[in-house]
Amino acid sequence: MEEEIKEKFQEVGFTLEDEEEILKKCLTFCINYNLKPSDIVSSWEVYYLNRRLDEPTVKNAEMDGFLLHLQNEKKEAIIEEETGLHIYSINDVDMILNDEDGDIKEGILGTPTHKAQNSEPFDSTPQTNGIHSSGKPSKLITPFGQRTNKFVVKYSINDVSNTENGREEPDHENHEDDIIRKVQPGRRCSLTVHGSKPETGCRFMYDRIEDRFNALENRIRKHTTTLVSSGLYEEPVDPTVSSQKSIVTVGMICCDGEGHLNEKSTMLQSSVEHSGGQRVRLELQNLSQYSIFPGQIVGIEGHNPSGHCLVASKIVDSIPLSSSNDLNLHPSKKQALSEEIQSTDSSGRQAELSVIIASGPFTTTDNLLFEPLVELLSYANRKLPQLLILLGPFVDSEHPEIKRGTVDQSFDEIFHQEIIRRLQDYVEYIGSHARVILVPSIRDANHDFVFPQPAFDIHPPDLKHQITSLTNPGIFEANQVKIGCCSVDILKHLSGEEISRNPKDGAPIDRMGRLAKHILGQRSFYPLYPPAEGIPLDFSLASEALEISLIPDILILPSDMKYFV
Repeated sequence: MEEEIKEKFQEVGFTLEDEEEILKKCLTFCINYNLKPSDIVSSWEVYYLNRRLDEPTVKNAEMDGFLLHLQNEKKEAIIEEETGLHIYSINDVDMILNDEDGDIKEGILGTPTHKAQNSEPFDSTPQTNGIHSSGKPSKLITPFGQRTNKFVVKYSINDVSNTENGREEPDHENHEDDIIRKVQPGRRCSLTVHGSKPETGCRFMYDRIEDRFNALENRIRKHTTTLVSSGLYEEPVDPTVSSQKSIVTVGMICCDGEGHLNEKSTMLQSSVEHSGGQRVRLELQNLSQYSIFPGQIVGIEGHNPSGHCLVASKIVDSIPLSSSNDLNLHPSKKQALSEEIQSTDSSGRQAELSVIIASGPFTTTDNLLFEPLVELLSYANRKLPQLLILLGPFVDSEHPEIKRGTVDQSFDEIFHQEIIRRLQDYVEYIGSHARVILVPSIRDANHDFVFPQPAFDIHPPDLKHQITSLTNPGIFEANQVKIGCCSVDILKHLSGEEISRNPKDGAPIDRMGRLAKHILGQRSFYPLYPPAEGIPLDFSLASEALEISLIPDILILPSDMKYFV
């Protein structure tokens, strides 16, 4: 077929610059998109005229842009063919959910409301099983659509049986249905957002050295106050003063150089109040176990016989959060998004909450068709969760096509067309009880590159109480369940900087759990300092926005590291 492709190019007057490489790519395009040699040459002519290329030469450098052009052509063709989509009723829904054909069951339903009959359904992207929402085979075949391990459960913390109210339900669906307990449609969860800083449109990246100093000093001061108020320890003293007796001090772990922390380079920086912000070398040899990282605020019991080295006998590396923190939260930090208050406070009965949580990117590296998002909404459409939590990136700045600049839309247009529009169709289809939470990422090309990060500035018409954007990081409460979210990979960053010593008894250590515990113990979504490379940490915004002011029942921390619960 390569020779035939070459002949077709030559017939219309095009020469091939890197003939072998270009013919291989064109052959791949023909196979993936079911094209004939004449079809791909015709598409190249359209691409050549649209880009206003000067020479009648097919260059290898243009192949990436040509691939995007082919994808857009196929997508538009599919949309045009599906103008007569069937509008589903509740009977159709029951029929599809109970259908024995697995492929048809995985298809996404079109929007049944009269408001959306003239609009494109939210599942217009070709399905992963090659079947479009109307039941017609999709012409666009992608690696995501050809995968075989759909909905494979990688890890389960509990074996949740498919029962409700003591009765076992028939297993009509796949095993993944056991993960989420179905809640009857119509039960809308309450939602309260705790904190709203930084605010949308805030000024950022203007932090000064003074802001950084004050942010670190405030963390040391708060930990000192909490440690003393617990009644377990006496007032901290200056760790740089020589003393033969045991003392208690509070300070921040830091490194004496620019390299990674180790036992020989560990320093302790105390507060301005107690030591003028001076540092002293910290000796850890007498400790049987510890886990420390730069930026960690710790309490130290030990002695400093020479005035130059503090010999630690005990490290207090976390301060438990008390429930009183919730009660003392300032009202201005609470933004109520729903007026309905469940009566569970007085009755003491915990309300049910069904949640689906997913983290981006929501498209594969070979295209921007957002197939994973479409399939996720298909899954949510069947499971009917009360809350759908999506963490960015949504328009991933690391995506090859975004980095090369070959897209023909602005980042905001991609976000609103591919993400917001689909979510609007989803909540319109599910009904008024459905809620969606969006948490941005510093990798979102359409959003502010700063951490902490303001919420997306989205105001869907008539759906502002159903689609909500949080700050990154953010804490909210749904049906009395407090949930904290942060899309920055703090676990990976801590893993690269932490040093530890394990007990000699050889007991197994849950390292991932220990890293997550640091975040709660430090009362900060990002306790690491200096921050990891590439993190745009703004200390003028970080003081309140990164603080964990109440105890979350669930902490969501997407990471490149191995999954765990």
